[in-house]
Amino acid sequence: MSDFEELAKRAREIAWKNFGKKITFYLPSMFCYEGRWGRYPAISVTGKNCMLQCDHCKGKLLEPMIYATTPEQLIKSCVKLSRQGDLGCLISGGLQGDGTMPWHGFVSAIEFIKKTTNLFISVHCGILDFQTAKKLKSAGVDQALIDVVGDDETLRKVYHVEFGIEKIAASLNALRQAGIPTIPHIVVGLDYGKINGEYKAIDIIKDYEPEAVVIVSLMPLPETTMESVLPPSSEQIAEVILNARNEMPNTPVSLGCARRRGDSRIDILAVDCGVNRIAIPSEDAIKRAQEYGLEIEWQETCCSLRVMSYYLPWL
Repeated sequence: MSDFEELAKRAREIAWKNFGKKITFYLPSMFCYEGRWGRYPAISVTGKNCMLQCDHCKGKLLEPMIYATTPEQLIKSCVKLSRQGDLGCLISGGLQGDGTMPWHGFVSAIEFIKKTTNLFISVHCGILDFQTAKKLKSAGVDQALIDVVGDDETLRKVYHVEFGIEKIAASLNALRQAGIPTIPHIVVGLDYGKINGEYKAIDIIKDYEPEAVVIVSLMPLPETTMESVLPPSSEQIAEVILNARNEMPNTPVSLGCARRRGDSRIDILAVDCGVNRIAIPSEDAIKRAQEYGLEIEWQETCCSLRVMSYYLPWL
């Protein structure tokens, strides 16, 4: 047995001891699996616009979202989602020049949505202070998603911001103080495909008691600065997952949907390393989970959500 295989075996055993021999597979709304679509769409309150124009995205990740650029449009969109049976939504959008989201006006809309529908609401919160976090909490936001970068130079080079990672740590602290369950995301290979700050990001995250942590990886998107970049290998991604599992043994670890498509080895190694959740699993990942004798649950939401009171045993 190689050193990696031995470490992965220990990580699986940690996961199984603390969470049981089970795994949840997730289906967000923008993906179809076995003829089924997820029921947790993403909404952009800035449309396709993003002031930062980060090198790895250039606003491309906003394009498939539902556009709701006014509070009235957000309410209308969410009421429609509720009526058609969706379980919740992710409220996202492009960031402003200082790394914040333009929440002004939308907080009251979120409060109305929470009072008039049963939707579970996640937000991509961006950089924020305690006062903003407290307002989102008061409005009824159920959870906050935030990208955590562990290297100042990478943050400034890729996101085009003037501040360093201390602003991210301060945002994590604000969310914790406000009592909003927080799901940090780490983009493996964010520094033009290189591993640079991912392990520091885990060190930062573990101090703030996250509800879960999501590992994603660089996707070289067309028409972005990184479209020709070689993304990190499956093994490099797995090593970050392994570190997250060991450093946060009591925190659910997820392999998120933002990763290179068509590489089932990423999924297989994630199962080997004891992840609790995988968004859009490959057939090989499902097979690996079955080989380990894991209880499989399915959920039609983002992988940031804990398992709801139901699941769909599709297989």
